[in-house]
Amino acid sequence: MKIWPVPDSYNKEIPQQGMTGSFWENRGDRYHCGIDIFAPENSPVYAIQNGKVIDIGIFTSPDVNDFWKKTFYITIKTQQNINVKYAQLCEVSVRIGDFINAGQLIGKIGLSIEKNKISHNTPQYVREMVTNGQISSLHLEAYIAPISEVKPYMGGNFLGEIKPYSLMDPTLFLNGVKKRPSDE
Repeated sequence: MKIWPVPDSYNKEIPQQGMTGSFWENRGDRYHCGIDIFAPENSPVYAIQNGKVIDIGIFTSPDVNDFWKKTFYITIKTQQNINVKYAQLCEVSVRIGDFINAGQLIGKIGLSIEKNKISHNTPQYVREMVTNGQISSLHLEAYIAPISEVKPYMGGNFLGEIKPYSLMDPTLFLNGVKKRPSDE
């Protein structure tokens, strides 16, 4: 059974094509590799499906872009060999090697954008996200095995034009997700 990952999300729907935060959204000079589920900072994030934590790392950092805040990601390999990256987290509650059950707390949503560092040089899509108050979300990516490296890649965005083979639309992975009674 699959569980909705962010009970506190502003919207319980998956961003559709053309919406901010949708899969493969054209952001001018890059394409969005996942979907964004917008929610308040520090909202709990739960595993969608059972799996094993295979990677944890830094997702965004001011060392890369001065308008980014430091956030983290967790990658969980499901029993169906789909690697799911949960990103833009301020807190990680699991370790590499942990076996995770659907609905288990894995982290909390962080702020990914430092609003006071936005300038006219900041990409347009980032300025729009700040204007719309969309600076905290779960960024969710899905990859089908075998995984080819997604490069050039930066903070959830692919800097090329042809979608990498292993990159999957997370909307497909979320089909059939069960919402908790409190989410309805």
